[in-house]
Amino acid sequence: MSSAFLSRIIGLVRVKYIVWLFGRGVEADAFNAAFVLPDMISYFLVGGAASITFVTILTRYREEGRQEEGDRSLSVILTTMYLVLGGAIVLAEIAAPWYVHWWFDGFDAQKAALCVSLTRILLPAQLCFFAGGVFGAVLLVRKQFNVQAVTPLIYGLGTIAGGLLLVGRIGVSSLAIGTVAGAFFGPFLLNAVFARRAGTRYHVILDWHDQGLREWVRLSLPLMAGVSLVTADGWIISHFASKIGGAVSLMSYAKQLFTAPMAMLAQAAGAASMPFFATMWSQQKRYEFAVGVADSVSRVTSLGLLIASGMVTLGQPMIDLVFTGGRFSHADASLCSVYFAVFSVSMFLWSAQAIYARAFYAAGNTLVPMVAGTVVTAVSLPAYYLLYHLYGAVGLAIASDIGIALQTVTIALLLHRQHMVSLASLDYEEMGRCLLAALASGTGVWIAVWAIGSLLGHLPGAPLLRHTRWTDLLVLVVGSAIWLATTKVVLEKSGSALPRITMKRLGLA
Repeated sequence: MSSAFLSRIIGLVRVKYIVWLFGRGVEADAFNAAFVLPDMISYFLVGGAASITFVTILTRYREEGRQEEGDRSLSVILTTMYLVLGGAIVLAEIAAPWYVHWWFDGFDAQKAALCVSLTRILLPAQLCFFAGGVFGAVLLVRKQFNVQAVTPLIYGLGTIAGGLLLVGRIGVSSLAIGTVAGAFFGPFLLNAVFARRAGTRYHVILDWHDQGLREWVRLSLPLMAGVSLVTADGWIISHFASKIGGAVSLMSYAKQLFTAPMAMLAQAAGAASMPFFATMWSQQKRYEFAVGVADSVSRVTSLGLLIASGMVTLGQPMIDLVFTGGRFSHADASLCSVYFAVFSVSMFLWSAQAIYARAFYAAGNTLVPMVAGTVVTAVSLPAYYLLYHLYGAVGLAIASDIGIALQTVTIALLLHRQHMVSLASLDYEEMGRCLLAALASGTGVWIAVWAIGSLLGHLPGAPLLRHTRWTDLLVLVVGSAIWLATTKVVLEKSGSALPRITMKRLGLA
């Protein structure tokens, strides 16, 4: 979680650099939209979860003492997918103009042409992500998380380095080139080097009858055949947002800022818990598996509720402080903060579904979550369409919350009905305490923010102070202090053990 936090700090620096240079203009919209086609290809050809499926396979090989066989299967799968994914990337390079015209039908000719160019630059990075995911799975199975902690940092720094070195010569294309370089040196190269040091050897092998290849295809095909709203949410938003100038960028910035704490909480917890869930399932420890998943969901949901209250109430000064400057105005920040607040309401849902999904994957069951995700996505599409036409870009953020709520509830019910993880085993009392603390702290922060704004409005020279960075910093410091104090008091008074456990984990008690 610490490394995820640091990587998201680098990510925010990356976003800050982009908004400073390009704001929400043509270049920014084209750059943010250029990631959609590469993401789609990765999702539909490798299941969007190479490391997840490999963790399940390699864990079983390791538990059964078949390490060499597992290494050979890894080589077979990598070689096969290099050919398949490489061929798909070549086709995508050719078809990029038709795709951009179809998916981003709101782009004018200039923006569409730039998006095509940037998409073609970004496409090869998917080879790095896939191979890096495979090698990273080797390390995860060995409970080695340090490399997974560092690779996102290098990836984020790649975009910044590309811009610093080349933006004066080739403009926004420098960011795309830096992104590909970051994907090569971070997710691919670092994982490959440390996997080799762990004893893994890759050889070019083609064997259509390899057992590991067949199992990987069996696990991955459902992920390739279906569409999970977790991934499709961003695609759908960008499609509708392309009809509003600058909306693709603003919603992308809001979503990236939202995913910073989400990655620290949900994705980090999910990545770390996956090998343990897979081990318990492979050892037939069904009770321990169910309890472990339920405990993890209860914890991340509780923390998600608390964090969301602070994000919703402090989003405006935070975005103002972090993003405003260069070609990004205060008005842009105000609009972005609205999207951010709506996204933040669903923090606890994103956190819970990340754990629930990995429970299915750890058990080697990718078919059920695929079918569920596809149905949820199909059912959610009318909500995106309707809310977009009613409320514009804000409606898309609301539809995103509704969709992820449906996704989380659906997958939780499926685990319950298949007697894998009972809903009754969740810690509802602790989640209730955290909800109460979230409402109390959020209300306290909102009152404080309103009071500071009212006070400044009655001070001489207040109009000059209202939107300065110092004012935003003051609101953030005061608001954060109130949020922490109120949360701690309410949790302790309600009998929650979370403050004590947190202090112990941090070495402060």
